[in-house]
Amino acid sequence: MTAPGEPLPVLRARSRPPDAPDLLRLNPQLTTRWLEEFLRHEMRFRRGFQRAVIGISGGVDSALVAYLCARALGPENVVGVRMPYRTSNPESLAHGRLVTERLGIEEHTIDISPMVDGYLANQPDADGRRRGNVMARARMIVLFDQSERFRALPIGTGNKSERLLGYFTWHADDSPPINPLGDLFKTQVWQLARYLELPAEIVEKPASADLIVGQTDEADFGIAYARADQILHYLLSGYPVDWLLRHGFTASDVALVKRRLDGTHWKRHLSTFAMLSSTSIHDYYLRPVDY
Repeated sequence: MTAPGEPLPVLRARSRPPDAPDLLRLNPQLTTRWLEEFLRHEMRFRRGFQRAVIGISGGVDSALVAYLCARALGPENVVGVRMPYRTSNPESLAHGRLVTERLGIEEHTIDISPMVDGYLANQPDADGRRRGNVMARARMIVLFDQSERFRALPIGTGNKSERLLGYFTWHADDSPPINPLGDLFKTQVWQLARYLELPAEIVEKPASADLIVGQTDEADFGIAYARADQILHYLLSGYPVDWLLRHGFTASDVALVKRRLDGTHWKRHLSTFAMLSSTSIHDYYLRPVDY
């Protein structure tokens, strides 16, 4: 029998200490093939789109999505849109150009400064967080408008770590209808990026949303992705907190990750409707097909 507080036997069969090198290791060849097929099926068969449009930020996530889309659809069917704000790091813009040139995809650059500043001019009390959220949502306005312009489906670029930690702007980063990276931890994104030989300067630089000057993801978290991803993996697999503590994870790291995981659950779901009938969209369990 399983003692109270212990993980189920199936989870205990291959317990690993922290920093085990193979914990989240991918089969990159198989993963790439699967994601290419996912993109083709979801875009062309299920939605009838032949082209993809991607917000190219200069970071590894959007670069990897661009590479996958170019492989799955052909570079002639991929549109990359760079959307800088006036305080964006020039390096991000240059790295975005590096991706579009290497892939040979169509590129457009649209400066979001006028639309963002037009709104924020009447919001003098807006702090950095609010300003960053406005920028992220402005980029989605642009991306979806370009989708209509090119008859191209917007493709999401957020990874699993960001979503589980709530590190994304609601109704912005999560808006595109399909996302090939949504079940890949950040450390797995880096693995796949190296396998596909993305530019080293993009893969090796610190992850950043580039919404605030000098900002980095890991500084915001207070923990490295490599550590956070392991804790997330174990928590999602059913391991209790006391097991993590017994196997070398610090109480502060586990508490930080679990607090963010639990506290951002609402961001990972669609709007909550007040149910008044037996046909409530997304809510009624006996009607799995959404009309």
